[in-house]
Amino acid sequence: MAEAHQAVAFQFTVTPEGIDLQLSHQALTEIYLSGMRSWKKRIIRLKNSVITGVYPASPSSWLFVVIAILATMYTRSDPSMGLIAKIQEHLPVSTQCQVVLSAVLFSTMLWLLLIFTMRLCLKQLLSYHRWMFEQHGKMSTTTKVWVALVRIFSGRKPLLYSYQGSLPNLPVPTIKDTVKRYLESVRPLMDDAKFERMTKLATEFESSLGNRLQWYLKLKALWASNYVSDWWEEYVYLRGRGPIMVNSNYYGMDFLYVIPTPIQAARAGNSIHAFFLYRRKLNKEEIKPVSTVIPLCAAQCERIFNTTRIPGEENGKELYMYTHLDRHIDTLSMYTVQHWQDSDYIVVYHRGRYFRLRVYQAGRLLSPREIEFQIQRILDDPTPPCKGEAKLGALTAGDRIPWAKARAKYFSSGVNKRSLDCIERAAFFVTLDDDEQCVMGDDSAASLDRYAKSLLHGKCYDRWFDKSFSVVYYKNGKKGINGEHSWADAPVVAHLWEYTLATDSFQLGYNAEGHCKGEVDASLPRPQKLNWEILPEEQISQSLAVAQALADDVDFHVFPFQDFGKGKIKKCRVSPDAFIQMALQLAYYRERGTFCLTYEASMTRLFREGRTETVRSCSNESSAFVRALEGGEVRPQKLRLFRAASEKHQLLYRLAMTGAGIDRHLFCLYVVSKYLGVESPFLKEVLSEPWRLSTSQTPIQQVELFDMVNHPEYISCGGGFGPVADDGYGLSYCILGENLINFHISCKHSCPDTDAHKFGAQIRKALHDLIKLLSPIEKEPNKTEEKKMEVKKEL
Repeated sequence: MAEAHQAVAFQFTVTPEGIDLQLSHQALTEIYLSGMRSWKKRIIRLKNSVITGVYPASPSSWLFVVIAILATMYTRSDPSMGLIAKIQEHLPVSTQCQVVLSAVLFSTMLWLLLIFTMRLCLKQLLSYHRWMFEQHGKMSTTTKVWVALVRIFSGRKPLLYSYQGSLPNLPVPTIKDTVKRYLESVRPLMDDAKFERMTKLATEFESSLGNRLQWYLKLKALWASNYVSDWWEEYVYLRGRGPIMVNSNYYGMDFLYVIPTPIQAARAGNSIHAFFLYRRKLNKEEIKPVSTVIPLCAAQCERIFNTTRIPGEENGKELYMYTHLDRHIDTLSMYTVQHWQDSDYIVVYHRGRYFRLRVYQAGRLLSPREIEFQIQRILDDPTPPCKGEAKLGALTAGDRIPWAKARAKYFSSGVNKRSLDCIERAAFFVTLDDDEQCVMGDDSAASLDRYAKSLLHGKCYDRWFDKSFSVVYYKNGKKGINGEHSWADAPVVAHLWEYTLATDSFQLGYNAEGHCKGEVDASLPRPQKLNWEILPEEQISQSLAVAQALADDVDFHVFPFQDFGKGKIKKCRVSPDAFIQMALQLAYYRERGTFCLTYEASMTRLFREGRTETVRSCSNESSAFVRALEGGEVRPQKLRLFRAASEKHQLLYRLAMTGAGIDRHLFCLYVVSKYLGVESPFLKEVLSEPWRLSTSQTPIQQVELFDMVNHPEYISCGGGFGPVADDGYGLSYCILGENLINFHISCKHSCPDTDAHKFGAQIRKALHDLIKLLSPIEKEPNKTEEKKMEVKKEL
């Protein structure tokens, strides 16, 4: 009953002598310290808001402006050109104070005007993207001047969100350009008759309905920070009524060959502590803004912790004439935004039970050793799960409407509501898995596949798929992460994951026995088991059946390609990403004998609240190269076509990053058409085209955290996702160091035309064929040279 006493600040009993009131000093102390921590966070956030609000200037610059203006007044000059005198006339204070106060007011207005001007200049500078289109290693004079100006106007020591107000808005491409690029992208996928028909539909759309829809879209772009992101989040993610497990969620893997400790509780202790260190840095905005040459939008970072996707039955507003966009919608519950105080606990799942584990005690974050101690308590707890509790998580893995109905009926009050609130308000979710995952040994290939499937869907009930992210710790110390997709894209979670991996192993470390370092406070209250009453067992079983069928259908193949990497590719003067994309086009053509619509994710975070754009990697140039390679053309011709294909891919990628992509524009035009209640045969056909090859690169963003030269084994294997089309592939790749590329391939067993392992073999062959094509031909030594070599050997 120890945890029950910790739950209240006081207790009382009624006696014949009156009321006997007993205060719990420990609980009151905890309340006081919790309040102090909350107020500290308020002060920090207020301070950061001021610093970010005046960026690229600093708050101290206000004092400099005031002193400068007062100094000029003492020299009997008037820098305000009479404005200070005008202000004095309207000040209801004594004459002695009027001069100083009017000068301070004028200085403040001048300071704010300077900040506005600097921010406007910085916004214009960040809108310049020509540097992306310049040849590598050759920077124009204009770009050099631009780089210098960006450094001048960027200020010093920016906080995480300092650049948010200066980032440009995502531009709306012209209808003409989008239609032209779309037709160009589908030409290799259609015969002459189909292409002629699509060209006619596109021309009709461009000359009639397109201009009307474009007008509404430009109006939204003027009003909103980003004309795409809110609709993308709602219609692509939150309105989906099918399972988010496999179909939407993605995963990230642990170190490829290393397990820092074989003790499950110890690995969890270090890792969980590292997650909260990251959250502390996030709250203080101490994380450096991620940047390429210019900073990227950090808006998605606001929802990393304490965020849960809530299933919705309907949103209450009619969207007329929607075809696949119905009235049902999920919502994102962001407790970070709604409350000053972040959650000071996590929820842990183990053997069918849910536990609330507080990670703060007396106002301080528990040490890794103390968290390990608490995790071990959960592992040793013999309490059986409540009736129906063991597979409760299956509700989050199945269809969304049944889950929403069950939530409204069974979790709207009482014990169930309190326990569900506890899960949804937690900082994040943790699973202590009884299975072991390992990529060592003779069965390393198959073990990687099992590891990927486990992280993507597990047993379909031992993850809480609605949480912003769930961390899985396996029995042998291996770990991984599963991310919900609607609130942010994979690079945001990957940044967090990189930090925790590095902090866990390189900063916190373990003692000789494999335990976390530090001491344990044995008086820590035990983790609190969540209780449940009358759970919808029939609905849980139905959701589990749907999820299990989906999980069983997923075919996964993960393999590290170590024959060569970006080091050798760059020596051939080719972009590694373009090289891999050409290899994927070649592999798909060899397997299926045709080309397909190919999706490659590109970010648009150069713009405010930007998320992603599509790079259509299958182009006229790439298909011409593949046909030439397979058709036996001479080597110079194949090389010329490869160069043209890779350069075209780089151009498409840069256009997507700079707001000139195709698919988000067409998507938003389609949404506008549905709001207006008008049909567009062109848009309807465009948005119904399947992405049979969906690809994504997972870049390492914090290379400085890892030593890939001396310790190449201490690197993540990247992550992956499920197939987008029932008859297609989901493919993720991670370029690590100079000599390693990890591939994650998914498809469905139910499709007879797809096989993840066969496609993996085709990718390996394609990579070797391309590098052989690009590598210079080594001349065979003649007889004279052979004799010289023999003489040298004898000497």
